[in-house]
Amino acid sequence: MPTEQLTEEEIEGLKDSLKRCPEGTFEAAVKYRETGDSSLVEGIVMGIVKRYLEPEMRPKLDDAKDSTLLMEDLGIDSLTMMEVVILVEETLGVSFDNDELREIRTFGDMREFMTAKAGGESLAIDDANVQIIPINDILECMPHQAPFLFIDSAKIVEGELSATYKIRGSEDFLQGHFKHNPVFPASIMIEALGQVGVLYLLKSGAETLVREVRPDSIYFTSCDGVRCHRVCKPGDVLTMTITPKRVRRPLATFEGSITVEGEKTAYAESITLLFDYVEAAPQG
Repeated sequence: MPTEQLTEEEIEGLKDSLKRCPEGTFEAAVKYRETGDSSLVEGIVMGIVKRYLEPEMRPKLDDAKDSTLLMEDLGIDSLTMMEVVILVEETLGVSFDNDELREIRTFGDMREFMTAKAGGESLAIDDANVQIIPINDILECMPHQAPFLFIDSAKIVEGELSATYKIRGSEDFLQGHFKHNPVFPASIMIEALGQVGVLYLLKSGAETLVREVRPDSIYFTSCDGVRCHRVCKPGDVLTMTITPKRVRRPLATFEGSITVEGEKTAYAESITLLFDYVEAAPQG
């Protein structure tokens, strides 16, 4: 961003816009506009976000990790996000594309995205080898829905589909698994890997899929070579990856793995799903 010497009128305008933000946000914004110091951006964005949070959510922002979910953990809905974006645009003198904003799901996404934008950097999200699947597309296409959908975000990289799910602690089954010691069931981890396989069939566009797959035709048939290496608890973020081994109607077989913060968590040598195609349109 080009630096500029702000006029008194512009300074007063910034002060008015940021008057409900935490102390220091306005001063950092003025300094950023006049010096272009990108190290100030994160603090400015944090201050603007906090201005729009409900009071009881503000302490959570102070303790936020990159994996913290904006909507589920901080209560930032689409309207609130738009208000944040508008004020960040005005304050930093940048603009954001709505299609790019659809990919922001976590605090880390938002922080990295806005800092990179303000500094004029290119973003990994624009990598031609990475296909991000927006959460709206996931919700629209998946036959699984809340409270039994275990995918928060997803992307396809070099033929593999990777997805994440944060264990909230509010899942009903955790009340009895186990008493006073909630542990995410290993069976649900395998279910989540199967859902990632379903998403692959519906959204990957792989060459082995000759036509569009019917969402209501996909069923779990078997899994082999399952091993679990780690206990998972509320707050953990599952990173799930499936790699297609053989996809030929009516069966698709995948290798699947789960990690938490890079630590090996679960592995399935093969997960097999039954599927069918949408009927081809009649010719002429």
